Amino acid sequence: MKYLYKALLLTALTAAVYNTQAQTTTKDTLKLDSVIIKESRSKNLPDVSGQYIFSGKKTNVIYADPGKANLAGNNARTLFSQVPGINVWEMDGAGLQLNIGTRGTDMHRSIETNVRQNGYNTNSDVVGYPENHYNMPFQAIGEVQYVRGSSSLQFGSQFGGMVNFKIKQPDTTKIFGFESEQTVGSKRFFNSYNAIGGKVGKVSYYAYFDARSGDGWRPDAAFNYHAYYANIKYQFNTKGSLSFQFSRSDYVQQIAGGLTDAMYNATSRQSTRFRNFFKPAINIPALIFNYNFSKNTRLEVTSHVLFGERSSVQYIAASNVRDTVNKTLNTYNPRQVDRDHYKSFTTEARLLTNYNIGSVSSTLTTGLRYANGSTHRQQKGVGTTASDFDLSLVKDYGIDLDLNAINYAVFAENIFRLTSKFSFTPGVRYEGIKTTIDGVVNNRNTPVNYKRDRSFPLFGAGLQYQLSSTSQLYGNFSQAYRPYIYAAVTPADQLTLVDPNMKDSKGYNADLGYRGKLGSAFTFDVNGFFVHYGNRAGTLTVQDAGGANHLYLTTVGDAEAKGIEAYTELSLIRGFNPQSGSDLRLFNTLAYTCGRYTSGSINNAGVNTSLVGHKIEGTPDWTNRTGLTYLTGRVTSTVLFSYVSKQFSDANNTAFNPTGATGIVPAYKLVDLAFNYSFLKNYHVNFNINNLTDQKYFTRRINMYPGPGILPGDGISFNVGLGVKL
Repeated sequence: MKYLYKALLLTALTAAVYNTQAQTTTKDTLKLDSVIIKESRSKNLPDVSGQYIFSGKKTNVIYADPGKANLAGNNARTLFSQVPGINVWEMDGAGLQLNIGTRGTDMHRSIETNVRQNGYNTNSDVVGYPENHYNMPFQAIGEVQYVRGSSSLQFGSQFGGMVNFKIKQPDTTKIFGFESEQTVGSKRFFNSYNAIGGKVGKVSYYAYFDARSGDGWRPDAAFNYHAYYANIKYQFNTKGSLSFQFSRSDYVQQIAGGLTDAMYNATSRQSTRFRNFFKPAINIPALIFNYNFSKNTRLEVTSHVLFGERSSVQYIAASNVRDTVNKTLNTYNPRQVDRDHYKSFTTEARLLTNYNIGSVSSTLTTGLRYANGSTHRQQKGVGTTASDFDLSLVKDYGIDLDLNAINYAVFAENIFRLTSKFSFTPGVRYEGIKTTIDGVVNNRNTPVNYKRDRSFPLFGAGLQYQLSSTSQLYGNFSQAYRPYIYAAVTPADQLTLVDPNMKDSKGYNADLGYRGKLGSAFTFDVNGFFVHYGNRAGTLTVQDAGGANHLYLTTVGDAEAKGIEAYTELSLIRGFNPQSGSDLRLFNTLAYTCGRYTSGSINNAGVNTSLVGHKIEGTPDWTNRTGLTYLTGRVTSTVLFSYVSKQFSDANNTAFNPTGATGIVPAYKLVDLAFNYSFLKNYHVNFNINNLTDQKYFTRRINMYPGPGILPGDGISFNVGLGVKL
């Protein structure tokens, strides 16, 4: 209760001071029905937005709404509920990491998704180690832009598409604005989000601070998270602006460890580790320059630096090996210390121009990119026998590497509007990658000196036909590429063997869809897709001559993912009575994904076994989320039902492993509730329940941090928040 008392006191005092200052200078204003207005916004990106072209592509726009998603808890399942096909791996219930994927791509820290904030990358090392350790508070999000595999030409060669989190903008009608929301919940959950913004002369600004902490649903799963952001924009004339932005996220999390199937079946709410900790800290300063040469030509140049680290101290062993006192040492066993230090610089320039060729109206976007990223990787250090977060060493790192990747690219895409209804958008990207690795491995006994240069073109094209003023057909084809990453050369855990002959992945994405509206009652977007993923990297379960299981990281073979994605929404009140002050929206996001290997084999205990026909790991056949949203001018509330069918955790579709690191991930069904009520013009209260029916489930098995083994999903949990915006 002390957290709730502090939250209420902070919010009330802040509001009282602000209202006292403002009483003599403000007038009563008419507050519009913002909830209904927001509900009318498009759920797809326009053909052209800023310096970007989205014509003919599969896109989604998500608006962060506290009445639809658990924003204070950073719950990705609820935030992405209206995007069909999104699979979410839950590392924990604290919302500390973003683990999303689609169409058979790897979800681990969104490693195959080009993750951006305000247009620039947040992946730790886009080419060499593209895991996303940075994560902003969802309460800071204005909107989320999601583009599937056809994003590879404008944003990078990845298979998983691009997701761009656009942070809120200030209210430029005010010199100073303030918002604050304090949230408390089960298991000592506490979140404090506070932001300021406004405009003074030619300068506008927005900044936030967020702190989130709790004990976690399982024992030994406490966390403490912080996030900072500031954006200062100088509009130097009517044509141009310069923005400086700084972002940081950091947290310390205690890791409860993975479970075997036997442990999970006995009780999922148990811990196998209490001395394991993880701490990432990522800083991203950025400069964004925009200039409109004319109404038809505009330029954007973005430069940003990413620097930070991820550190862990863990007792690493199979999940059926308890972390107990070593009777020989009369202490706990030493823990393993792993540290990465990241430093990268990236500049991207984009120019968009509208022009005519005869009677044909066209839009051209061109750009170039230069990125230089480095990672200093120190792993398998022998740590202390202590129980707290201690990165001290008693024996030096067994792996000490300097990893560097230089990436340069140029691209162009052009919309040719051949008629008033039909457009054709071809594009090309030329990519260059230079990778070097220097250092030592195998307890510093083996030197590593690796160099590789790659350069390749990528081609694509999109089509779009406007059937009516409210509906259109769209289709696209784009090539994709993924170089194998540093982890394929130097695995940090002691449970994985690595194929020294890994290959880069090559393939393509294709979409064909139909989207639009029928009157004001029905909204839809239905598409078929096909992904060819050549030389896919994956993990296999193998046995040695003695029958012991090992995990083997290798180029598994070629894979294909094909299926259907469908979004539908029905307005049950306003669709039939536009004058109604309230509405009831029923939406459904459905995805069927047939992800299978088409080539490849594995030598298992001397016997070659074909992988053809095996399911792609981490790829459920069916993903469905159904929501019912009630909204008025004051209330928004959503009940969300999620269903995800079973999936496998390795490429050879192992059904059972005694360590729990591989095997079947069973199907699961979850119900979530979000409620938001606005009152007294500037205040709101929200309430969230996740896993309302207290289902026992898990979304993944893992052979590394924070496992190995099964990572149980959280049981029923709740939070309640009080907010003010002035």
